Amino acid sequence: MDRWPRKVTGISSEKEFPWSFYHLMNAIRLAVYCLLLGQSSLPGAPPPNIVVFLVDDMGWGDLGCYGNEIIQSPHLDKFATEGIRFTQCYSACGVCSPSRSSILTGRTPYRNGVWRWIPGGHACHLRESEITFPELLREKGYDTCHVGKWHLNGHFNSTKQPQPDDHGYNYWMATQNNAAPSHKNPRNFVLNGKPMGQLEGYAAPLVAQEGVRWLNEVRDRSKPFLLSVWTHEPHLPIESAEEFMESYLHIKDEGIRQHHGNITQLDHAFGIVMKALDKLNLRDNTIVFFTSDNGPEGKGNKGRTRGSTGGLRGRKRDSHEGGIRVAGMVRWPEKIMPGSVSDVPVIGSDIFSTILDITDIPLPRDRTIDGVSMVPAFDDNPVERPVPLFWRNHIAPANSHAALRIGDWKLISNIGFDKFQLYQIQTDWKEEHDLASKKPAKLEEMKEAFFKVLKGIENEGPLDWVGRYGQRRISSEPN
Repeated sequence: MDRWPRKVTGISSEKEFPWSFYHLMNAIRLAVYCLLLGQSSLPGAPPPNIVVFLVDDMGWGDLGCYGNEIIQSPHLDKFATEGIRFTQCYSACGVCSPSRSSILTGRTPYRNGVWRWIPGGHACHLRESEITFPELLREKGYDTCHVGKWHLNGHFNSTKQPQPDDHGYNYWMATQNNAAPSHKNPRNFVLNGKPMGQLEGYAAPLVAQEGVRWLNEVRDRSKPFLLSVWTHEPHLPIESAEEFMESYLHIKDEGIRQHHGNITQLDHAFGIVMKALDKLNLRDNTIVFFTSDNGPEGKGNKGRTRGSTGGLRGRKRDSHEGGIRVAGMVRWPEKIMPGSVSDVPVIGSDIFSTILDITDIPLPRDRTIDGVSMVPAFDDNPVERPVPLFWRNHIAPANSHAALRIGDWKLISNIGFDKFQLYQIQTDWKEEHDLASKKPAKLEEMKEAFFKVLKGIENEGPLDWVGRYGQRRISSEPN
């Protein structure tokens, strides 16, 4: 994993230049960036605009900048050279709705009421009592917009449960869950409470175009802005435009062509938004977050669910790395050195705390906030976590139901919380060597921390299910 000092742009490896020259160049670059940072942080500097671009079910190994040698993702690969790329970025859960709720609230799922993926008509939803960063930004004077998938309530576009505008978005175009009947010509989008009917085109570009229309025609230009773009791609039912499958015509399997084209399709949508920021001269004062809600769907050998974990163990719904480790990149001109790479572990819930940090909004003090500011990690420095990284998925495989990570150590629990696996992630990132029997002292230390975090989460969560273990455990609900 790359750490400071980093590669000089245009130099393929440290071996090409003497050690002293390599480090001298990085020291000069760092000094220049520190100077720019100081200048851009002077009193009176305008608050940063914010874009959060979230994709759905994309694997850690699905982009060229994360090692994929087949899938074409030119816009995101370029983006990776313009800011920082995290090699150990995590979603807050191995499934979508809980992961999304954590991004907005900074709180691990179940604390905020979203303990499972949410079917249409289900009672589960992101509670209005939760504090989201769009709400806080709106109170601070930001104009706010959400376009794309929502999936944080069962009663979508209904007075029965909170909607995007109840959670801080002045303007929204969304679906409850998937684009229907597929990504092609979807007919289930709602714009500010009004059904839009059938749209012509493909979901991700349509969503991106609406976000750009808001930037150009709707937003209050006297205010800083928040734009959330949450694509449906590459979640099922996958449908990709022919133009985005042209690079894969040599592949006989139609399912693979469709999946790979779907990644290229969402990459194209990302490019639409980035080009709009440039055209509107918004790049320099806009921080852009890019990540996925969880790992790839399916077993990877049939249909159109062909996402790559990049060699990680497990897939979507799993608490092994393949279900929760995702792409994570941030661009913030003059604040983050272009081409940076970091192995500092960060998680989706950190987006909440990071946004509050860079906009000088205090963290809420009346509730547990699990996420922390990523700002130190932008310089590849470690972040301090009062609450360890924690995952729990009510429909995970029985032997990887929940997990906790502290430093380099990761504990994985079964559904009964009585059998554990222990891994040293930095060196064993594929989770091939269970050290539970070889490191009994470390195992007990991690178990103690695990149950402490678990108890705190369950004490805050909703009483939705009384499990077969005689206490409140959402995890015990039948699938």
